[in-house]
Amino acid sequence: MILHELIDYETLRIIWWLLLGVLLIGFAVTDGFDLGVGTLLPFVAKTDTERRIAINSIGATWEGNQVWLILGGGAIFAAWPPLYAVSFSGFYLAMFAILFALILRPVAFKYRSKRDSAGWKAGWDWALFVGGFVPSLIFGVAVGNVLQGVPFRFDDDMRIYYEGSFFALLNPYALLCGLLSVAMLVMHGAAWLLVKTDGVVAKRARRFGIVAALAVMVLFALGGLFLWIDIDGYRIANAIDVAGPSNPLLKTVEHSAGAWLGNYDSHPWMMIAPALGFVGAAAALLAMLSRREVTVLLFSKLAIFGIISTVGVSMFPFILPSSLDPRSSLTVWDASSSHLTLFIMLVVAVIFLPIVLAYTAWVYRVLWGKVDEATVNDKGGHAY
Repeated sequence: MILHELIDYETLRIIWWLLLGVLLIGFAVTDGFDLGVGTLLPFVAKTDTERRIAINSIGATWEGNQVWLILGGGAIFAAWPPLYAVSFSGFYLAMFAILFALILRPVAFKYRSKRDSAGWKAGWDWALFVGGFVPSLIFGVAVGNVLQGVPFRFDDDMRIYYEGSFFALLNPYALLCGLLSVAMLVMHGAAWLLVKTDGVVAKRARRFGIVAALAVMVLFALGGLFLWIDIDGYRIANAIDVAGPSNPLLKTVEHSAGAWLGNYDSHPWMMIAPALGFVGAAAALLAMLSRREVTVLLFSKLAIFGIISTVGVSMFPFILPSSLDPRSSLTVWDASSSHLTLFIMLVVAVIFLPIVLAYTAWVYRVLWGKVDEATVNDKGGHAY
């Protein structure tokens, strides 16, 4: 038997669908609080010292946290080539805006303290806000558009045609999802500040975190309600070869109301995902009210896990539906790389992903502790 045939093609496709979810959730629960702190910066920190405390709460780990975004992009490129081709070309301007915002962040970190000027520092502080808010919003807007379907199609030669525009992405449901994403990451950023800071910064972070947790529950409920009554979903109408070739045009797809809720009827256990989203946000809210620091962060992570997982299980097996030609929609069964490619990538992931996780855990353990005024004023340290 050839080595890669030890795991059948169908199973490998499922594994890589799960791994893609793991990488996206990993990015949200690590770099997510960096984005949240950046978004909160103008509101939780009023003086230069307070801003430096907030900035240095993420200053030691933000670079490492971005590894998850790189891994997610790499996994899409290697495991789901059609998904990479459609999304990175169709969402080009949106991704350029994210890239611009993410580039602002390291520049702001490095240059903020280069001049002792209030105007200079204030400008870079707003750059950090943009670097946190814009990606948080656009990631959610992208998910909202994916749930509605993306205007692309394949011709008979499998050439991709995208017929959307940047401003069409900013539709009401997508903006609702964008606001949910912002609220979710602001809640997460506030939870991080509660763990890493004391005093007035933590006090303000708690106040904004409570509002954000409430917003998460309300917006998550509204998103589900509109998905049920107003957003048409997709379902595969014919039998499909789950181990067949990666050709989206070999299936028939129906576009119908309530289709995104079909998986919950067929597999009620999937209701665990949205339940965790609500429970995590509610528990984070209660933990903030009761001033429990570490549990706030854990519950915030639980909410993120539940909310992102809800999108995945609602859409399965779809990963990028097409509103222009439903038959061209990309699914787990017809948008993957070859059997051998997925197997080789799995071997690499099994070797290196535990190393990344172990190193990340070690870094957080070593750098654990609160950031205070003495920390940022220590001339012998590396504080921003």
